[in-house]
Amino acid sequence: MPQQVTSFFRRIGDSIRGFSLAQRVIAIIGVAVVALGITGIAMWASQPSYTPLFSGVAASDASAIVDQLRTDNVPYQLTDGGSTILVPQEKVYDERLKAASAGLPASNTGGYSLLDKMGVTSSEFQQNVTYKRAMEGELGNTIAAMKGVKTASVRLAIPEETVFAADKKDPTASVFVETLSGVNLSADQVQAIVHLTSAAVPGMKPTDVAVVDADGTVLSTVGGGATGGADKQASDYETRVKAAVQDMLDKVVGAGNATVAVAADVSTESAQRTEESYTAPTDAPSLSETTQKETYTGSGAAGGAGVLGPDNIAVPNGTNGNGSFNSESSTKDNAVDKVTEQRTIPAGAINRQTVSVALNSDAVGGVSANEIRNLVNAAAGIDVKRGDSVSVEMVPFSKAGATEAAKAIKEAKDAAAADQLTSIIRTSLIAGAIVAAAIIAFALFRRGRRRAAENAELALDADSLALDASPFPIALEQAAPTVPMQLDPLPDPTPDPAEVEADRRRAEIEALAERDPHKTAEFLRSLMDDRAGV
Repeated sequence: MPQQVTSFFRRIGDSIRGFSLAQRVIAIIGVAVVALGITGIAMWASQPSYTPLFSGVAASDASAIVDQLRTDNVPYQLTDGGSTILVPQEKVYDERLKAASAGLPASNTGGYSLLDKMGVTSSEFQQNVTYKRAMEGELGNTIAAMKGVKTASVRLAIPEETVFAADKKDPTASVFVETLSGVNLSADQVQAIVHLTSAAVPGMKPTDVAVVDADGTVLSTVGGGATGGADKQASDYETRVKAAVQDMLDKVVGAGNATVAVAADVSTESAQRTEESYTAPTDAPSLSETTQKETYTGSGAAGGAGVLGPDNIAVPNGTNGNGSFNSESSTKDNAVDKVTEQRTIPAGAINRQTVSVALNSDAVGGVSANEIRNLVNAAAGIDVKRGDSVSVEMVPFSKAGATEAAKAIKEAKDAAAADQLTSIIRTSLIAGAIVAAAIIAFALFRRGRRRAAENAELALDADSLALDASPFPIALEQAAPTVPMQLDPLPDPTPDPAEVEADRRRAEIEALAERDPHKTAEFLRSLMDDRAGV
């Protein structure tokens, strides 16, 4: 092993032996934390990136696909209750091709692929049922592709066609929607589902579609539309009016000094109404006009004959005596304006509403009730002819609830402040511990390096000093007479290099001993202990 590496490990060993028990524990904990961190990062970096292979599959298909992955020794993960299968990204396309060749996933919701399996011997009933199933499957797949929708199922009720118009019924549809976890469908999405379903079936109207989610909440009702039934419409209307009035009053009298209650009577009946109205146009020409004239001229002799009366008795003509006859008639068809209006009255029309406003008399003394009533009438859209009414009263508000609310708010703020302070203290302690550990580790490293340097200086003549087990001062005194004892009666004119090096080391040891005798004695004592152990 190279000398540099050996001396490096020897210095590390000398530094560790110089550590106290607490320092050794801290060093071991630091090394363990660093090792765990490196191991975790390595495991995280080596873990493959998983991508969905199939999502929304049935349990039977998931089991078959998992068996195929196990056969191919491909790691996988299951999410969404087992309906989504994840595999490493580099294996996605290969496994999809293998699953497709094996006919997986086999379960499906139908669709127009059902029509491919029909034979020429299928009856009319089978054809109608298969066509309805195909439409249901296609609609379900289309709705399931919407954002936030996990699965969707559509059921169509299409009545049989009849030649009697009075017996004709409109088709209806029921849509079941299961959303992803934590996702709620918005009103626009429900409206889109309703119109998508109704437009796919001939003769179906948006009011003929019912939508229900997995929680059993009715999102759209048959006859009520996508906004729900009459009760939900009334609740939505009351909430909207109350919010508008409350927001206005908070700006006028201050927050907490007014409360609003709205009650709306909403119609639950739907009907169709047809009206026809006729009006005579002014200065309009006639559509058609017919005039008929008849003239007859008789002789003077026949003047006495007259004409037959009611009893077949001849009476005089009365016009002239010679038997002449004149007759004129006219027929005129005038233009008439005709208006035919057909209206569909849905459920949810407002029959009547009442608004009640209570003001805190202790805080709104400068505002009159009439002024508040006028503001509420305009904000709520009050119609007196419809029977709407507004009630405004100034009463003292109870302060018990406000006091409790203020106390609860103060407690919540104090708790939040305490949690924030605790979090800051915890973070500071952790940061301080990390900084302290870093400082201690740095100090230990510096101390180890300094001690290693001192040990290297003291080890220059360790072998020669270790031979004498006497105390250090005696060893230094005995070192002086050893120099003349080495003289030979016949000295060699060339000095021995080993003796010169030994003299130099002794001089360095003596200088070090004069500089710091305590550390020199400790080092020699530990060195002699090591020699004794050997």
